[in-house]
Amino acid sequence: MTAILRAMATRKTIDELLAQARAQLAPRVGPHEARDAIAGGALMIDIRSEAQRAADGVVPDTIWFARNVLEWRCDPSCKAHDARVGDLERSVILMCHEGYQSSLAAAALQQLGFGAATDLVGGFQAWRAAGLPVAPAT
Repeated sequence: MTAILRAMATRKTIDELLAQARAQLAPRVGPHEARDAIAGGALMIDIRSEAQRAADGVVPDTIWFARNVLEWRCDPSCKAHDARVGDLERSVILMCHEGYQSSLAAAALQQLGFGAATDLVGGFQAWRAAGLPVAPAT
């Protein structure tokens, strides 16, 4: 069987891939749950684009990593690890614009060993709609 045929035989749609990612996450959190988790020591990582952050603002007390470097900044064994992330025991909540990309990213962090990685249901848009703090991007 050629590589192309093997790939087609195991192909998943994006909806299937998203459902699989979400099934392995620690319970996904809503905006108020995320706020409380941050107050309790969890880390929220914003993976939205710079353009989205400039247009909509940012959530205070989060850190930002471009999606294309997320795994390198989070993996404690990587030279590019960002010390603000901490170790694999840290509760990490990923936030994107609407809560789709963050599910896939949280699943990737779980594969790196972050057992408590999850994401914000509805992303930044849900956070803002809940009336939670938003600051201008700097």
